[in-house]
Amino acid sequence: MVSVGEGAHAELRHPGAEHPGGQHPGSQHPGSQHPEARHPGEMPPAGGACPFHNDQRESRSGRQKTLVLTGASRGIGHATGKLFSDAGWRIVTCSRQPFQDDRCPWSGGSEDHVEIELGDYRALPRAISALKERLGGAPLHALINNAAISPKGMDGDRLTSLNTPPDTWMSVFHVNLLAPIMLAQGLFDELRAGSGSIINVTSIVGSRVHPFAGSAYATSKAALACLTREMAHDYAPYGIRVNAIAPGEIKTDILSPETEALLAPTIPMRRIGTPDEVAKVMFFLCSDAASYVTGEEIHINGGQHV
Repeated sequence: MVSVGEGAHAELRHPGAEHPGGQHPGSQHPGSQHPEARHPGEMPPAGGACPFHNDQRESRSGRQKTLVLTGASRGIGHATGKLFSDAGWRIVTCSRQPFQDDRCPWSGGSEDHVEIELGDYRALPRAISALKERLGGAPLHALINNAAISPKGMDGDRLTSLNTPPDTWMSVFHVNLLAPIMLAQGLFDELRAGSGSIINVTSIVGSRVHPFAGSAYATSKAALACLTREMAHDYAPYGIRVNAIAPGEIKTDILSPETEALLAPTIPMRRIGTPDEVAKVMFFLCSDAASYVTGEEIHINGGQHV
């Protein structure tokens, strides 16, 4: 199966379920917390130096930030679009499918959506022109390259380095590696004007063999991690930061309960991650709180990579 959007991430990084009972091991009994204590990942209250609430205030003041997001239809991409939208950002999405307004939790929807076949690099210049037209010359504050594909064999089995055909290698690299750099190049002026942040979504499979991820997908993610470092070096003089996030097993609608039960015990934190947990890290990387962070690949996998 070939999926675009959340793509390979959905098939490999199966979002995490909460610990039974809604609390993680070691959490305090309700009422025993200090009044100012918060659960991990919870946004601090408004009024402090919180990037989330700062962006909300900026948006209300007419200084709205803009994000271009690929692979927004489900999983990590969908959670990311919702989080940024809740913070007051304008979300411009792109995928090969028409936008489904009934599934969109943020404003704009189909009006801020561009249909792009990321696997056809010859069509990308036209798509980039459409994105630039949507932006209308306004600064671009973030580009998140989340879309990816992870083809399977005819029987649904993992495609290895022994049996992956050349056409599959090419299509995977076009979507997973070539599209991110072409989008960054094509939107360079807008990113420079916005002192923008680029995030490339890599994967834990870029550094280890995975039981589900195919060889072409894994290799493309390793290459994307390398490309992130190159881009960070080249784009930094122009005020553009480039980082990567490498999710592990993340709970998406593709993850079956059986697979989740199989994977969770292999993770040091003994649970699968959630799309929201990944989205929050990306929001940090796109915020002023990460203004001196570039060239990093942040692992979000509950310790699975150690």
